[in-house]
Amino acid sequence: MTGKDRTLYICQSCGYQSSKWLGRCPECEQWNSFVEEHTSVKAHRPQRDGDKSTARPMAITEVSADEGERLLTGIDELDRVLGGGVLPGMVILVGGDPGIGKSTLLLQVAGYISRGGHPVLYVSGEESAKQTRLRADRISALSEHLLILPDTSVERILAHVEQLRPSLVVVDSVQTLSSEQLQSGAGSISQVRDVTARLVEMAKTRGIATFLVGHVTKDGALAGPKVLEHMVDCVLYFEGEASHAFRILRAVKNRFGSVNEIGVFEMAKDGLREVRNPSQLFLSERPEGASGSVVVCTLEGTRPLLIEVQALASPSPLAMPRRVTTGFDVNRVALLIAILEKRVGLHLHGEDVYLNVAGGIRVTEPAVDLGVAAAIASSFRDRPIDPGTVIMGEVGLGGEVRAILHLEGRLREAEKLGFQRAVVPAPKRPLGVSAGKLHILPVTSVAGAFESLF
Repeated sequence: MTGKDRTLYICQSCGYQSSKWLGRCPECEQWNSFVEEHTSVKAHRPQRDGDKSTARPMAITEVSADEGERLLTGIDELDRVLGGGVLPGMVILVGGDPGIGKSTLLLQVAGYISRGGHPVLYVSGEESAKQTRLRADRISALSEHLLILPDTSVERILAHVEQLRPSLVVVDSVQTLSSEQLQSGAGSISQVRDVTARLVEMAKTRGIATFLVGHVTKDGALAGPKVLEHMVDCVLYFEGEASHAFRILRAVKNRFGSVNEIGVFEMAKDGLREVRNPSQLFLSERPEGASGSVVVCTLEGTRPLLIEVQALASPSPLAMPRRVTTGFDVNRVALLIAILEKRVGLHLHGEDVYLNVAGGIRVTEPAVDLGVAAAIASSFRDRPIDPGTVIMGEVGLGGEVRAILHLEGRLREAEKLGFQRAVVPAPKRPLGVSAGKLHILPVTSVAGAFESLF
C-alpha cells in the first residue's frame, strides 16, 4: 500500500522536517539548508531478529555471547582498528575527504578477502566497471571471486546480494544510491536514511559484513543525517593532508572493539602501505642542529607516537603579531606564549610565532604542551635542543608541569628509537623503565625544564 504523495522541506544538515520552507533550521540553526523533497512511500520497517509476532523476551543469560569468526582484511593496521577483523553482519561506515584513499583501501581489502576464496561484491556508484578494474590492476587486487557491480539502485543491489550471498559487500558510496520507493534525488536526507536502513537490514539478517563509503561535508563531518552514524556498527574516519603521503585511520565508534586504536598508512603508487613503525618514519627527515625543532611523544589511542614539532619566532613588523599553526590548536599556542611571557620571562609579545607538526599529523593531546613551549623558546633564543632528547608534559597556567597518562609506554617508545634523554613530569611513583639506556629528567615547572634543556 502506497502512502499519499506529499511535499516536505528537509534540512540537509540535520534532517529536520518542515511542511514549509524555512530560511533557518530551528534544530541546527543552519541557513538555507532546506531542500524540497517529494515522498510517496510506505515506511520501510527493518526487521532484525524476526517479526514482532515471533519475537519474545528472554533472559540475557540465554543470549549467545559468541561473536563468531572474524574475517581478516589482510591489512594489520585496519584489523587493529576494527578490533581484530570483520564480524559477519558487521556494518562499517568509512568517511574521509575526497581523494584520501577510501576506495583504494576498501578495494585492497576486497581483493585480499576474495583471493582467500570468499565471494565479495563491490558496488561502485561513482566509477564504471572499467575504472574499477584499472584501479584494481594498479593495486594488485584482481581475483575471480571479486565481483563488480556498477549500479545505484538499492533494489537491484539487494536482489544481486540475495542471489550471490557474498561474504563481504562494499558500497562506494552510500550517497550515490537511491530507492525507487522515494521520489527525492540520490544523496538527499530521505534517500540516505532509507538506503542505509535497508543495507543494514540486509547485513544483519543475512550475516554479510558490509563496508559503506560516506562523503564528508566541508566541516569534515559525514554528510547526511546524524542518525546514519547510529545505524551502523563502526564509524571510521580517514584523515590526512593532501600534501603528505601519510594517512591515519581512526575509529570514532565501534560496537565490537576499542575506539582507542589508530592505523597509519602511506599512500604509494601501488596503493596504501601499512606503516608499522610510524615514529621512525615521522622523524626520518628531521634537520640536524636547527633551533626550534623538538621531538615530543603523543598518544594516538593506545599507541605512542614520536613526532617532530617545529617552531619559528621572528620579530613582527605588525602591531598584532601573527600566530600561525599547522597541526596544532592556535588558541593553545597563544596560551603557551602567555605562560612563557608571564612565568619564564620570554618577551614574545613582539614576535611572530609559527608552529608546524611535521608529517601532516594533527595533535590535540595536552601532553605535548611542554615540547611546544620548548620549541618556541628554542627558536626565540636561537639555541638548538639536543636531538637525542624527547620532551613531554602538560603545562598549567601557573607554569607547572603536570602529569600525563601512560608515561612508561611513551618512555619505552623513546628508548626503542634510541633517544638518550627524556624530560618528563616528576612521577609520583618509580618508573618501570630500564636504567642506563634512557636518562630521565623529572621536572615540576617550565622554568626548571628550560634550565635542563638550555
